[in-house]
Amino acid sequence: MNELLLRDARRAQAVGNVSDAARLYAQALRADARNVEALLSLGLLHAESGHYEDARRLLAEAVRLCPDSAAAHCAHGCALQGLGRNADALSAFDAALQRAPDHEEAMFRRANALLALRRFRECIAAYDLYLARHPDSAQSWHNRGVAFSELKRFAEARDSFSEAIALRPDSAQSWHNRGLVQSELQDLDAAIHDHERALSIAPDLPYARGHLVFAKLAACDWHGISEERAKIADAIDAGLPVIVPFGNIMISESPAAQRQCTQIWMGRHRATAPLWRGERYNHGRIRIAYVSGDFRIHPVSILMAGAFEHHDKSRFETIAISYGPDDGSTLRSRAAGAFEHFIDVRGKSDFDTARLLREMEADIVIDLMGPTAGCRNGIFAARPAPVQVNYLGYPGTMACGFMDYILADRIVIRADEERHYSEKIVYLPHTYLPGDDARAISSITPSRADAELPEHGFVFCSFNNTYKFTPEIFATWMRILTAVEGSVLWLPESNGPVRRNLVREAEARGVAGERIVFAPFVDDPAAHLARLRLADLFLDTLPCNAHTTASDALSAGLPVLTCKGTTFAGRVAASLLHAAELDELVTDSLPAYEAKAISLARDPAALVAIKAKLAHNRRAAPAFDTARFTRNLERAFEEMRARALRGETPQSFAVDESAS
Repeated sequence: MNELLLRDARRAQAVGNVSDAARLYAQALRADARNVEALLSLGLLHAESGHYEDARRLLAEAVRLCPDSAAAHCAHGCALQGLGRNADALSAFDAALQRAPDHEEAMFRRANALLALRRFRECIAAYDLYLARHPDSAQSWHNRGVAFSELKRFAEARDSFSEAIALRPDSAQSWHNRGLVQSELQDLDAAIHDHERALSIAPDLPYARGHLVFAKLAACDWHGISEERAKIADAIDAGLPVIVPFGNIMISESPAAQRQCTQIWMGRHRATAPLWRGERYNHGRIRIAYVSGDFRIHPVSILMAGAFEHHDKSRFETIAISYGPDDGSTLRSRAAGAFEHFIDVRGKSDFDTARLLREMEADIVIDLMGPTAGCRNGIFAARPAPVQVNYLGYPGTMACGFMDYILADRIVIRADEERHYSEKIVYLPHTYLPGDDARAISSITPSRADAELPEHGFVFCSFNNTYKFTPEIFATWMRILTAVEGSVLWLPESNGPVRRNLVREAEARGVAGERIVFAPFVDDPAAHLARLRLADLFLDTLPCNAHTTASDALSAGLPVLTCKGTTFAGRVAASLLHAAELDELVTDSLPAYEAKAISLARDPAALVAIKAKLAHNRRAAPAFDTARFTRNLERAFEEMRARALRGETPQSFAVDESAS
């Protein structure tokens, strides 16, 4: 009787009648609960239908009954993989391969599990092993490209995605991913081409339109940019995954839309049982853990290095959780030396890293990346600590339920805007942006001739990333140049498309292309700060301001002119100028910004007075006092921890600088 049921089940399965096949296999199991074929077949049908827990239960029993079956172990691994239990799945695939070294599905699935576990080097070796047998596996080439991308080996990633595209040219995802690595390789024309190709295949491919716009902004290729921005705004309003949060802050002037965009993106994190479940810690010193992939030459570390060093070790036990590359830089060494515990977790999964933080009983964990490239917000989704803080890496809300606070100030977030933030706001005095008063500036300033700048003309500059340049701000700059005879605009050299496109845009507005001067990259930060002295005025951008670059300019004695925007990211320079006691360089509209730039260029005495004031303020103003900033940061952490110990839910508060 049971053999007849199995035969009919096989026939139903062969013709695609899944429901009848499942019913017949279940009937066979009721007749004989130890029937391995029925367990395997029904388990696989459940897995294919997405019912992974039912599949896991059946397939675990198949493994128990037939421990030497490679097929049973592999099928069990597939169910575990569907549940996100990749470490357990890896063990199952290893067990299958121990019994059948040539089991091809186990080989492929094992590589996928290693990819999910972020064991990228092992994962690449596993895909290579599979591809030696199946060089026509487009999915393996694609996944191999993802692994190389995570290792920042972008040329090899591009080659892998190219192989995937050659095998499957209709794969929008492979075109999209190759576009991402083309951007990393600074081949922006190729990136734009690949993203456009992806969208031609799948117009609604998640995030593809946003990455196209970001690549076009980085290349200063503004053809069709207004239409693309409108499409993105409509898609965000409809709740669609169209652009990553960091890309959106470059084009959005709406705090509400920025929250919606981030909420969509953060929705990829599965709800899990929290690792911290209300335990009260009462450590003698507050254990604070900064979590980041950017303990290297990166704006976050440039800004925070001094604060890391100034922490009061008698009151705070400082921990760094690093999941980014070691670039061998002095800044990396400086950051590592500032912490009592500097822990490299590149080989750990998000969950294992969160478990480490829980085992260390961190009182406060600080995400220094937010939803930016390379972030690992899953660490925080596992809730490893009583207090979790969003700070610095992303100028906006993380729009999720597992971050308690965001550090800000009264300029970047107004009191009437708290509804746009899922976190409670902690208002630091003066500015939320840290600075490092120990940064070295070379004593040797190059000549203007060395920098190919005019000896006597007025030099405006903007050393922001080119993706912050918009058609609107560039048009403003060109009107300023037109009004100030003999002036030039000094910009960072980025790549061929930027020079070509900006010169074209300038000439289209009646400004000679040679009035745009491009500064080559300087890998010595001290030398870069010194050359900023050659400029007369730094012109800020909108809708996303200069952040670290504004701090650089002021540290070098170069005044920064900004226009206060409508979002956190658009008010950072205003916050910094307020803390530098230079509010006269903050304007409230682009026409006022334009008029102020022209006025300062035409009034040398006024500019000299501002530079003298900046030089004086650099000795005492809050923007330049790292120790003072760090004490206020510590006051914020102390209040957060005190409220947690009292069992209070997070609430917004302002740090009182006068508190002892």
